[in-house]
Amino acid sequence: MSVLTNKTYIITGASKGFGLAISKALLAAGANIGMLARNDEQLQQVVSGLATDCAMGIACDVTDAKQLQHAFAHIKNHFGSLNGVINNAGVARPGSVESIRADDLHLQINTNFIGTVLCCQTSIPLLRGEDNPRIINISSASAWHYDEMLHLSIYAATKAAVERFTRDLRTELQEDGIGVTCIRPGAAWTDFSSGWDEALLTAGIQAWHKVGTTMDTGMETEHVAQAVLNCLSYPAGVAVDLLEIRPNIPVPKIQL
Repeated sequence: MSVLTNKTYIITGASKGFGLAISKALLAAGANIGMLARNDEQLQQVVSGLATDCAMGIACDVTDAKQLQHAFAHIKNHFGSLNGVINNAGVARPGSVESIRADDLHLQINTNFIGTVLCCQTSIPLLRGEDNPRIINISSASAWHYDEMLHLSIYAATKAAVERFTRDLRTELQEDGIGVTCIRPGAAWTDFSSGWDEALLTAGIQAWHKVGTTMDTGMETEHVAQAVLNCLSYPAGVAVDLLEIRPNIPVPKIQL
């Protein structure tokens, strides 16, 4: 029996990518999960495909405090407990600093940073007093490494902000016994660039090719999910502070 059996966790951005991989890994470990995402139709299709009463999905915008309060409370009431929150929801939009559009600027800041803060605010009173409560904030290797794709400076800056915020959050919640972890994943094959402006994406990749010919690859979303499970599995009073997981196989950079 896993130490996560019958525990309950909320995952944001859970309908695809890292969030879906994390959700599946938690279910396999015997946990109950509340899956949050903005697209209700897509989310419910995913939850239906999981075919288990241990998963429920609620459409929710992480930038809306009232939606978060309703969703988090409903999940805790439904399963009878809440042992952790994995703040994974995030968006990236390519664009040089000179050309970034105002709506893309605000979308990334509001979702990636403010959304993470709001999720933490909402979860703290619900986690207090629970069995081995945890908050995991998902950052990105783009926050500190310059060999990621270029023209994602705003995305990278929001993830750096998440890391700095998480550092203080860890200290604030020690007296409550809530473990706080930041996970910094590198690139994995997801639909991360789905919906991106093709011209802006092309410009970013062209700029990226000017600073080297290879990139690191070989990592799957499941590897990040395993890192999350490992961090959740430590006993109370022990927490991973910052964990970076990156692919480690150099290959030629992608071409468009």
